[in-house]
Amino acid sequence: MRVELNRLKPEEFIILFHSVGWDPPEVDQVAIALDNSICTFSLYEGSELIGMARILGDKAMSFYIKDFVILPEKQNKGNGKLLMNTIIATIKNKLSNGYKVSIELISSKGKEEFYEKFGFEKRPCDYDGAGMFMMI
Repeated sequence: MRVELNRLKPEEFIILFHSVGWDPPEVDQVAIALDNSICTFSLYEGSELIGMARILGDKAMSFYIKDFVILPEKQNKGNGKLLMNTIIATIKNKLSNGYKVSIELISSKGKEEFYEKFGFEKRPCDYDGAGMFMMI
């Protein structure tokens, strides 16, 4: 198992996106999104691409994990854990000493428990409102 940074191609993104039942965007839109990401992650088992994610944000106070995907047949085997640990370590390595940052994401329904293992909290919680989004 290995994770490579900033190698993800739009066509690979679309294949992985579709593998979990999501309706993928057009290839040119994906290319722009990948180019404008802080970092992309490609998870390989041998030469097979089995997972991906990317980080968005301002590089100082806020990071957002987007498009976290592990092929369905490769889930529940430690692959997501490896990918998430790599993402968190990458964010920590980008920070100046003393910086405190927010790492956010929107979980797919039923996958919240996976993210809670890394310290993510569901929203709403005792001190925050619900996470929100809008698609246009």
